[in-house]
Formats: sequence, structure tokens, C-alpha cells
Amino acid sequence: MVSPHGVQLAGHLISCYYGDLCSKVCQCLLNRGPITLAQIARFTELTRDNVQNCLRVLVHQNYVQAFALQQEGGFGEAPRIVTHYMALFENIIHKLRAPKFMQIVSEELGNDCLEIFQGFIEHGRISVDQIINRKEEIARRNRGSFDANVVRENFRKLLNARFIERRPAPEPYLAPPSEEDHPAKKRGAKSAKIVPEQTLEQRALAAAAPMESLRFLMEMDDLTEEKGGDSDNTVAVGKKRKQDVLKSDDVLMEDADKKKEVLFRVNFEEFMCRLRHKACISYVKTRFNDEASIVLSAVLGLSSRSERQPKAEKSAELSINAIYDEVIKKEGGLGLDVERVITSLEQLGCETHLTDSDDSYCVDIKDIIERARNEEVESMVLRRYGREAYRIFKHLSKAGRFLETDWIADKTFVEKKDAIMILYKLWKDDYVQMEKSSTGGVRPSVLLQCKISRMLQEKFLDELYHAALNLRLRIAHEKDQAKEVYSYIIGHLVNLVPLLIEYWKLNCFQRD
Repeated sequence: MVSPHGVQLAGHLISCYYGDLCSKVCQCLLNRGPITLAQIARFTELTRDNVQNCLRVLVHQNYVQAFALQQEGGFGEAPRIVTHYMALFENIIHKLRAPKFMQIVSEELGNDCLEIFQGFIEHGRISVDQIINRKEEIARRNRGSFDANVVRENFRKLLNARFIERRPAPEPYLAPPSEEDHPAKKRGAKSAKIVPEQTLEQRALAAAAPMESLRFLMEMDDLTEEKGGDSDNTVAVGKKRKQDVLKSDDVLMEDADKKKEVLFRVNFEEFMCRLRHKACISYVKTRFNDEASIVLSAVLGLSSRSERQPKAEKSAELSINAIYDEVIKKEGGLGLDVERVITSLEQLGCETHLTDSDDSYCVDIKDIIERARNEEVESMVLRRYGREAYRIFKHLSKAGRFLETDWIADKTFVEKKDAIMILYKLWKDDYVQMEKSSTGGVRPSVLLQCKISRMLQEKFLDELYHAALNLRLRIAHEKDQAKEVYSYIIGHLVNLVPLLIEYWKLNCFQRD
């Protein structure tokens, strides 16, 4: 589930760009999870037509994903297929990252590709023909030259760079889980790997994702985009659905399905992967030195070419020769020799794998990100609670286990009374966990544990969402105040004009 301030921030963004009605529908989906069209109308108290229009806008902007799910019928009725809708919170937050996305496109592909990419940021899902018509209209308005082949070539550059991709399926069908999907566990099978079960949202996104072979394909004659492939989503199992339900669900998808045009959208995964790598390089440069950041940049650059997962925990296994060849191509890497590259790899904590021809190295990306996150939380503790609390929190974080209060006070050089007060504040704000246990003596001692757990990271992320929301509200308030001052000045100037005219006339008569 999304944190409370995350829901408020997402609702504020939708309200600023698409109106209050869309914001109300979006917040309803974020708070309640995947629900049907009728449930959205009931919870938001909006008319069915308003909900349909809002969902059409949100789906087109990639903020909502629809999927069909089998639902049990009433007494004596067969099961039927019902369309559900879920909000994509991360895609909404990407609206704040749009300037960074456009900066990446501008630096790598130039302004011509940036103009096309801006259309995707503004309008969501667009076809090639729509982009060509848009560019032709802009050229006609500015009385400039226009070439459709140049536009197609720039569009192909965006596809080859994986900055855009084909849009997902409009309404994939999720089959009910069968017994084969959940095999019975054998007793005593301790070595069997426990695979985490996918949530409903993850299953819907996986079913809607386009095939990898078609994901970055530009050809227009794709027969899989026709409406015939989704016809099963509006028919009940064994019987047809009721006419009103059939009509309401078809209306939302008719705009995307009535044409055979292939729609494309922004590939957020590629941009987040690049920003993730950029953050790792920046952290390593600050934490170690420039040489380590150059080596890490080379490793991530080589690994990203074969990386298929958006959040890969480790880089690909690379030989030292391949890494060195990439390092000398980087700015500042020409002066590095092989020994210094190996030293930097050891600083990064790379895993070494022995092979017949040469040693291969693998960077733990997840470990670098975790260390960067931990230091961010520690810096927030330093600003909020002071240096003594920072030392205590850092020791507890490194230990990752229960520690006695006396030991904490001795190791951090803090008075015992002050240490207990600091730990109480951290426990009250859910930064540490507290547990009482007996050590065998007369008086039980208090043991504390602090770990950068997922709950603490979610709390930290919720505070970031809160800060971002406050900043946007403050900016909006300042803009409103500036408008009021401007309108006040203009209004008074308009009222002063007749008086100035009369004054000028009076002076002219007196001179005559």
C-alpha cells in the first residue's frame, strides 16, 4: 500500500495537471486498491460518465491500468469477467522526474528527439502518425521546413535508446490460479526454494506488458494490436455479460482499440535504471575517489547493455580486460593502469570469479544503494536529533542486533542518562526497536535493536513525500499571492487612468 503522504502527493499532482475529478478517482484507487467501475462511482460519489471520462484520461496518461478478472456470479448464475482498475503510483511520481528524463534525452540524442519526447510527457500515449501530424502543424505554424522521414528517424532513435516502448495491453485477462500454480509442499523438503507469490497488481502488470520482441518495434502492421485479441475480456464464462456492464467497459477502451495504430509511451524503467546508476556513481565518487567512480561507471555501462531487469541487484560478470578497455574510454580514465583498476574494484567490494582464461568481476549494486540509503537516514538523524544521537544510531545500525544500554553509552562516549533519553526519542519516532529481557540478575536490563529495515525506509520515504508535497503547496501559494498582487496593481492603474486624463486636460486648459 502507498503511504498516506504519498497518496496526498499523487492526488495533488493529478489535480494540478488533470483536474480535481481525476484526482478524486486516483486517490480512491490508491487507497482502496484494484476495484471495479461501479465501486469507484460509489466510493467517489461521482456519476458513471464522470468516472469513465476520468479513467479514460488516467489510462491514456499511463497512471491507471485496467485488467479483467473472473468473478463469481450470484445464486444460479455462471461466473463472469469483470474489469478492474488499479492506480500506478510510481508512474504518477515520475511526473516530478520528467525534467530529468528530458535532460537525459537532450544530452544523448539532441533537441530534435527531445521535441518528440516532450509530446510523450504531455500526452501520454502517441502513435507515429500523431507525432508526424503534430510536427507538421508546428512547422506550418512557424513557417519552417518539415520532413516526415526525419521525424521517423528521430523516433527510431528514441526506440533504439529504449526511451520509449509500446504501450501495454489495454485490458489483459487474469486467469484464476489453478492447483498447478500452487503445488503441495512435501514434508521435510528443507532445501526447496520458497518463491514469493505475486500480488494481483504484479500479475496484472506482467500480463499487460508487451512481448520483448515487439516492445521496441516500430513496424505498423502488427496484427496483435487489433481488438479481436481482447474480445474475451467482455464475455462471461458460459454466458454473455449484461448489456450495461458490457457497454460501460467497452467505452473506456474503444479509443485505444478502434484503430490499428500502434501506440507508444515513455519507458520509465530505462530512465530509472540510468538515474540509479548515476546515483551509485555519485555516491562512490563522494565515498571513495574519482578513480573508483570511473571504474564503476565503466562496469555499469558494460552491464547495462545486457541488463534486462529494471532493478538488477548485481552487475554482469566482466573480465578485467573488458573493464579496462571501457575505463580508458571514459573521461579521466586514460591515465589509469590495470593495477589501479583492480584496486578500485576491490574498494567497491566486487565479487571475483575464477575462470579458465581470466578473472571476472561482479559489482553488488544493491549493497551500494543500501549503504547510500543508510547514510541518508543517518544524516537525517544528525540534523533532527544531534551528533550524539547520530553516533548512537550509527553504532546500532552497524551492529544490527540487540545491544545493552550501558554498552551503547560506553561505546559512543555519551552519558548513560543522556543515552537513555536519546534512545527513548528514537524509539518513540520508530527509528529503533526496544525489547526488555532478563540477563539473569535481579534487575532486568533493557536491550535495544536498530536496523535499517524496510519499515524504517518506508517511513523515511513517506517523510520525503511529505516534504515534496509541502514544497509544491508552498510554490502554488506563492504563485497565487503574486497573481493577487499583480491583479491588485492592474486594477488600481485602470482606476487611475481616468483621473490622469482629467488631470492632463485640466493642465492643458490652464496653459491656454
